[in-house]
Amino acid sequence: MKVKDVMRPKADVIHFDHSLAEAAKMMAKGDYGCLPVEKGDKMVGMITDRDITIRAVAEGLNPSTTQVQQCMSEGINYCFDDEDIAVVGQKMISNKIRRMPVVNKSKKLIGMVSLGDIANKAQNKNLSHDILSHVSQVSH
Repeated sequence: MKVKDVMRPKADVIHFDHSLAEAAKMMAKGDYGCLPVEKGDKMVGMITDRDITIRAVAEGLNPSTTQVQQCMSEGINYCFDDEDIAVVGQKMISNKIRRMPVVNKSKKLIGMVSLGDIANKAQNKNLSHDILSHVSQVSH
C-alpha cells in the first residue's frame, strides 16, 4: 500500500515569521497537532502544539509576538506519495515522529500522513503496532 492511499490530502503550512498565536489558530481550525514551516517556498521545519506549549508558553514568551521560527523544530522529515507505507513507517520509527508531510515528485506539499492514518486505513496492525510502540518509547 502506498502513502497516497492512507494520507490526508490536505496540508497547511505556516511562514516562519508568523506568530505562534497564528500557528495555534491554524492548528485549532484544522484540528492539527503540527504544521510544516516554510521559508520562501521550501519547508524548513515543523511547529507542533507541544513546541508552542513547552518552548514558548512555559518559558513565558508572548504567543502574539513570538515568531514560529523561535520555537519550531528545524529540519523536516517528509515522504513521497508513492512510497510504501512500510518504508514510511520505518522512517517514523527511526525519527520518533507521529506525523509526516507528504510531497509529490516535484516536492510540492500535497498532504500529511500520521500514525492514525496508517492504523485506521492501512489495515496493517503489525506495522501500526511497531510504529506506535517505537515512537511512544520514553527517551532516557
